[in-house]
Amino acid sequence: MIIGVPKEIKNREYRVGMTPAGVQSLVQRGHKVVVQNAAGEGSGICDDEYASAGATMVRNAADVWAAKMVVKVKEPLQDEYKYFRDDLILYTYLHLAAEPELTRALAEKRVSAVGYETIANPDGSLPLLRPMSEVAGRMAVQVGATYLEKEHGGKGVLLGGVPGTRRGRVVILGGGAAGKGAATVAIGMGAQVTLLDVRADTMGYLEDVFGGAVEALYSNPTNIAQAVVRADLVIGAVLVTGAVAPKLVTKAMVERMEKGSVIVDIAIDQGGCIETCHPTSHDHPTYEVHGVVHYCVPNMPGAVAQTSTWALTNTTIAYAIKIADLGLIAAARGDRALALGINCYDGHVTYEPVAAAHQLAYRPTAEFLR
Repeated sequence: MIIGVPKEIKNREYRVGMTPAGVQSLVQRGHKVVVQNAAGEGSGICDDEYASAGATMVRNAADVWAAKMVVKVKEPLQDEYKYFRDDLILYTYLHLAAEPELTRALAEKRVSAVGYETIANPDGSLPLLRPMSEVAGRMAVQVGATYLEKEHGGKGVLLGGVPGTRRGRVVILGGGAAGKGAATVAIGMGAQVTLLDVRADTMGYLEDVFGGAVEALYSNPTNIAQAVVRADLVIGAVLVTGAVAPKLVTKAMVERMEKGSVIVDIAIDQGGCIETCHPTSHDHPTYEVHGVVHYCVPNMPGAVAQTSTWALTNTTIAYAIKIADLGLIAAARGDRALALGINCYDGHVTYEPVAAAHQLAYRPTAEFLR
């Protein structure tokens, strides 16, 4: 199979869909990998490293997209829709529940679209989403601490405080990989941490891991409102696999927060879990609502690409090899986790939460695997 690795064009997206090690693994199995020039520069990977691993280097994006399978990091932007065609396998983060135009374009062009974020193990864990959730969770506290500084529009609170002053109050919505990552860093910085989740086993696990350093509360409107209003930093880390994130924090709650407080919504790539949030970019990352600073960059991990690229590709390469070796349908027949990753196939939306989000017809992937 011919596999293409394009240079990401999303604003300040420095990650790349494959490392030279991944190229070498595919080439050794008889596949051809075409990499766009400078695709890895943002992650500290030069073209010569790809070439030495066996990649064919090309200048134009069109030459990469002509491959049978394209491996990316982020969802295609409108400038890339022109490359869609019916024999293309697209393997990348898609987050289609928040992308109606992209969903329709993939279906209309009959692209076989595999989303990293919906590949799921039998226990419900998301192996390809987890590493970026962990990065985003850790980054959220780092970013939030910066924007709490007065010169960045914040109230001027140091999360760890100093003797004789109160510690910063961090509220984390969701105790999954992102929430746990955020709690790890917030506790390490000395903050007072409250984490809300609906799963009793998750809350028990987090209290076992963090002990008395975290207050784990059941996530309901009353507890959320009380915690958010007192918070210096609110981190939205709620995920419903493949679906639009539920709006847990309302405009009324945000209005009651102190001016200069900060919100970081990690869930923004799935529509956000805070009502006042909308996507921003690394060039213009923040805005204010009722005096509260909002940071809502969908591709947060792209800012730390040398960490993120390796964390991501360590997990994505195994499925890329499986698809290249067997073809998508044969690979999905033998791997239920991969089958769950197929969001669009043969002109149909094959992931139910995506179809529901956009009121489109749904056709189960299982129908194509018989």
